[in-house]
Parts: sequence; C-alpha cells; structure tokens
Amino acid sequence: MKITTDRLLITRFTLEDTPFVFELLNTPAWIQNIGDRGVRTLEDARSYIIEKYFPSYEKDGFGAYKVMLKDSGVTIGMTGFFSREGLGGIDAGFAFLPDYEGFGYAYESTRAVLDYELERHDFEKILAITLPANQRSINLLERLDFVYDKIIRLPNDDVDLALYVLKISPSG
Repeated sequence: MKITTDRLLITRFTLEDTPFVFELLNTPAWIQNIGDRGVRTLEDARSYIIEKYFPSYEKDGFGAYKVMLKDSGVTIGMTGFFSREGLGGIDAGFAFLPDYEGFGYAYESTRAVLDYELERHDFEKILAITLPANQRSINLLERLDFVYDKIIRLPNDDVDLALYVLKISPSG
C-alpha cells in the first residue's frame, strides 16, 4: 500500500518506524489531545506497532499510516482509519510532529487516505472524534467536510469528545 500526493508519501508502518512512533506518541500535543498511551521506551513503541497497527491492517484492511515527505523521506506524522470500541463506526485520525504542523500536511494526507479508502471500502460514513477544545482538529475536520454531530464518551473513559461525521454518498 502506497499513496502519493504532490508532497507526501503515505504507507503502512513497519517495525523500522519504532523510533518515530516513540517520538510522536510522546509529543505534548499527542498526550494532550489523544492521550498518554504509556509508551516510555523504544520497546514499548515496538509493542504498540505490533499490538495496535499490525492487527488493524490484517483484520480491517486499513489502519494507521505513516506520512513522509516525498522529497526527503522524512517521516512527519500519521493519518488513517481506526476501529474503536464503542464508537459504532470507522474513525479517521491524524497526528503530526510539531515541526510539521501548520503546513497543510494533515489535510493533504488525510484527504488522500480518505479518497484511497473510499475506493476500497463500502463505507456509509466515516467518524472522527476530538476534544471539544481542539480547534485545530475541528478546523481540519470541517475542511474535510466532516460535520459536528454530538458530544460523546467512549467506554471506560471520562473525557467528553466531539463526534464528527462524514456521510458518504452511494456513488462514493
């Protein structure tokens, strides 16, 4: 699986991406907006890839994808689709290293993955969740044509999340 845009290359994660996953999951923005996943060592990051990303590729045919700059090959972030317990649908998500925020990479990569996955899967809708105060994510979701639905809580969580929905027309 490989998706390209004018500036980006998007592929599945491999174990070689362990240092990047460690770095991304420990950025202040990830911890604040997505949550602390307890990834404290490179071995934790390796296990995270094995336990979270690989099963999704196998079971669902989609998952978290790494986003790289096409010109340099530098990994700058992730985007993809997730199947979360209690959400009742496929969830789009994205996160980028701080040095690469604000350049349109999240929009470009997420739009490309949406287009790619909608060609491969028969989704009626795509969901997205974010903290109600995360205005940058909200702006991006709205730019991608997601519409606010309601405030929800996931099972075993005590955080209010804003649920956004992208309804898919039958023709894709």
